[in-house]
Amino acid sequence: MVRIVHTLIAYLEDEIEMEIAEIARVQEYLRKSLSNNRVVITPPPRAGAPVEVNIADEFVGVLYKDEDEGEVSYTFMMTILEMDLPSPSGVPLIKK
Repeated sequence: MVRIVHTLIAYLEDEIEMEIAEIARVQEYLRKSLSNNRVVITPPPRAGAPVEVNIADEFVGVLYKDEDEGEVSYTFMMTILEMDLPSPSGVPLIKK
């Protein structure tokens, strides 16, 4: 699993710059998909910097653009720290 993550990170480090209009379109898509108008995608402050995704003022992940054989896709990568999760006793179990 670690090998897969390292491969993905290396692949995404060769990211393609995103235009402001693309960022706005992806932001609108995430807002609708997540039913949350507080999703904010911030254009990078300088070339080569990651495109950050926030919910309100809280950083939640980064956004990457990929172009392959004329197809464009966007990857939203979110890292969740175990320490940020609610305690197990306060969470209902998911039924199979």
